[in-house]
Amino acid sequence: MSRHHHHHHEGCQRRDAAQLLEQCLQRAKAAGLRRTAALHEVLALLLEACQPLTLADLSADPRLAALADRSTVYRLLVKLEQHALVRRVGLHDRAAYYHIHLPGEHHDYLICEGCGRIERLEQSCPVEALEQTLSAQSGFTNLKHDLTFYGLCPHCSSGSSQPCCDLVH
Repeated sequence: MSRHHHHHHEGCQRRDAAQLLEQCLQRAKAAGLRRTAALHEVLALLLEACQPLTLADLSADPRLAALADRSTVYRLLVKLEQHALVRRVGLHDRAAYYHIHLPGEHHDYLICEGCGRIERLEQSCPVEALEQTLSAQSGFTNLKHDLTFYGLCPHCSSGSSQPCCDLVH
């Protein structure tokens, strides 16, 4: 079942999306990536989404499907991840989610080990104070982290055999 129509909800559009996209494209260029239509579309889709997307989500989008096949999209994501333009979260390669990595923007996630559903933690990050302490104690600067919690969503923990109504919301 394609889930790509669940990537948006009311009022989740980023402000300055066009400007952010241009900045991402400039960062990609600086990293040595060719500015192809597929690269443009991958970055645009990740910027537009409210939450991380899977390779399947991206590949199924008609805008991107017209430009690149799944393996091309995957290779692009790998390159973008190597250059820190995109971050990958998830249980393993098969269930990896990708999200745009913007300077100064940081999100942590909850992932269900049953259905793979992913939710953004809306409360302030519990690790940021620890980062400052570690930085002061170690002398390391520019610390960053990825914090992902794994567990079972309410649907999976209830043991219901009914499929989850909406894997991503």
